[in-house]
Amino acid sequence: MKIHKLVLLAFACTWSLGASAQWQWIDKDGRKVFSDRAPPLDIPDKSILKQPGTRMDPRPALLAGPAEPAAAASAPKPSASSATGGKDKELEERKAQAEAAEAAKKKSEEEKIAKTKADNCTRARQAKATLDSGRPMMHTNAQGERVYLDEATRASESQRIDSVIASDCAR
Repeated sequence: MKIHKLVLLAFACTWSLGASAQWQWIDKDGRKVFSDRAPPLDIPDKSILKQPGTRMDPRPALLAGPAEPAAAASAPKPSASSATGGKDKELEERKAQAEAAEAAKKKSEEEKIAKTKADNCTRARQAKATLDSGRPMMHTNAQGERVYLDEATRASESQRIDSVIASDCAR
C-alpha cells in the first residue's frame, strides 16, 4: 500500500513539472517572464531563455550579458566602409518598416476619429432637426418616469447639440 502511494506521489510530481511554464524570456525592462505562450514579436531571440522542447541553460542570462560588452570593446572598431555592412542595412530596413507601421497605425487612428466625428455630426444634425420641429418630446428622468421636455430643457439641449455640431462638423 505504501509503494502505491509513493508511485502516485512520484507520478504527481513529474506531471506537475510538465505543467510549468514552457517559455522564459527577459522583457524590455530586464525582468524574467515565464509563460505558456510565446513571447511578443518585439522580444529578440537572444532574450529568449527557454522554449518548449529545450532545456534551460544552466548559467543565467544576466551573467552572459556583461561579458558581451567587454568582448565588443576588445574587438577592432569597424571602419567607415564596413559601417554599410549587412547588419546596418538590415537595421535600417527594420527601422524603416517600424516607422512605416507606426505611420500606418497613426493614419488608421486618424481615419477612425474622422469617421466617429462624421457619425456624431450626422446624429447631432438629426437631433437638431427633431428639436427644431416643435413637436412635443419626451425623455426619461432619473426616477425612470417619462416627462415632456419644457422650453428651458429644450433650449439647453439645443445649445448642447449646437456645440457638438460646431466641434464635429467643422471641416
